[in-house]
Amino acid sequence: MDIKRGGSEPSRKGPAEYFTGAVRIDPLFQAPEPARAAGASVTFEPGARTAWHTHPLGQTLIVTAGCGWAQREGGAVEEIRPGDIVWFPPGEKHWHGATSTTALTHIAIQEAKDGVTVDWLEQVSEAQYRR
Repeated sequence: MDIKRGGSEPSRKGPAEYFTGAVRIDPLFQAPEPARAAGASVTFEPGARTAWHTHPLGQTLIVTAGCGWAQREGGAVEEIRPGDIVWFPPGEKHWHGATSTTALTHIAIQEAKDGVTVDWLEQVSEAQYRR
């Protein structure tokens, strides 16, 4: 058994190459091998969002606070709220973040395949975000 104390890892800013706007990432866990799961609590200020990206083994979001938007490539922008659980299948191109007026916090859980948990792509344009 291993107990990781809350707040034992420092918060960090979401890097500008992968996020638009103010984003805070609070690491929650990185399971040791042979497990592959990792999780973080991610807070997006109003207007903040991820770039388009995929996950080799998919991603689960558990919305814990605020109101946000999520979109898969070719799909509609969907509103997400506390209690919602969002699943993106492996390889599905998507983005997620806060609405233009409300912050969003979610727990993001994904698994690593050959050491990779995410493949980052282009930024979400203002036109795509404002749809």
